[in-house]
Amino acid sequence: MTEQPQSLDLELPQLAIAYASGALTPSTVVEHILDDIARRGADGVWISVVARENALARTTYLESLPRRERQALPLWGVPFSVKDCIDTVGLPTTSACPEFSYQPAKNNPAVGRLLAAGAILIGKTNMDQFATGLVGVRSPYGIARNPFDPAYIPGGSSSGAAVSVSAGLVSFALATDTGGSGRVPAAFNNVVGLKPTRGLISGVGSVAACRSIETLSIFALTVGDAQAAFDVARGYDEEDPFSRTGLPAAARALPAEFRFGIPASPWLDFFGNADASALFGEAVARLERLGGRKVEVDYAPFAEINDLLFNGPWLADRYGALRQFVDRQPDALFPVTRDILLGGRGVSGGEVFAAQQRLNILKRQIEKLWNEIDVIVVPTTGTIYRIDEVAADPITLTPGSGRTRTSSIWPIFRRLPFPRGFCPTAYHKASR
Repeated sequence: MTEQPQSLDLELPQLAIAYASGALTPSTVVEHILDDIARRGADGVWISVVARENALARTTYLESLPRRERQALPLWGVPFSVKDCIDTVGLPTTSACPEFSYQPAKNNPAVGRLLAAGAILIGKTNMDQFATGLVGVRSPYGIARNPFDPAYIPGGSSSGAAVSVSAGLVSFALATDTGGSGRVPAAFNNVVGLKPTRGLISGVGSVAACRSIETLSIFALTVGDAQAAFDVARGYDEEDPFSRTGLPAAARALPAEFRFGIPASPWLDFFGNADASALFGEAVARLERLGGRKVEVDYAPFAEINDLLFNGPWLADRYGALRQFVDRQPDALFPVTRDILLGGRGVSGGEVFAAQQRLNILKRQIEKLWNEIDVIVVPTTGTIYRIDEVAADPITLTPGSGRTRTSSIWPIFRRLPFPRGFCPTAYHKASR
């Protein structure tokens, strides 16, 4: 039996300590990672990997910098991955569709910022094709296997990105989130998923899934690591029509005594998964020990917004983003992906405007909740499914699309004092 190589601790503080002491160098870290990727073989995590000689040329450059310049780079020597719908120079962008593949001439601005901060790109990760799905199994490049049980879905659409972090192949990953793609895979792979407010990270140089509401997101091993990557990746971009300046007020700390909302029954549904119910109950109890007061809230407005995204007129945004390719090469898409995208072709302009007006009404209803609570906490998903279950029923058993819809409200993930492995998603009122 081949002995398994010892894994590295890639959390940012531990990596910085190892670099400072000389126990590790960027070159030894990258060599270890690339060896591990080769040993794992076709594991469904990667669509493309940086060539070893190019990756080591990058580490050699970083190691050649004077100490003062190294210390000025907040992510010096930190390995990361990028979801393959985000442009990175030197690797193709496929969005998990080989026929769609192209070679980008420029990096997405967030990728450029991360590289300028000293981070090391390892490769482009697998995903649900065109970021359409929350299951992580809709890709011709295979399935990124859930590290805890390969019989279960890894979650999507950012499946490979989440697994690359969970499996210890990178410190953090850049991905996207429209209706759960940056949080569902995080929950299923025991990592942190950060969904920033739309416009804080530039979406220029990425393949749109639903441009009007999506955002680039981050996976990391800890909340602190996710924050560190976000602090580098964010920034105003005048080429992005949704870009915004500054940070939302969510950066403020919660008071010592705070009110947290949870969905009232019947919205708090775990679909028979007693383990998920128990874990959420433990999280709620911990919040109470931290000084929180639980408030049950009416989740109906959030659920209706979710339905507008997954089953309503926002399907037109998905179709519009890829219309030319879908109409020209429909057979290049997975059947389920094609059917979802084509579902937006018949949506009328009147339906879109009516839905936008309805959305504003629902947002006003939600605004009133913030007079009663400081933060809302929901199960990221009510349950998880096996790969064979999803194959038999690919639409209904999609986390967030109807059966597990508590995953898909839109505000920013709020930093809370929880360690790795805390599964709920939390949203803060100041991120509206």
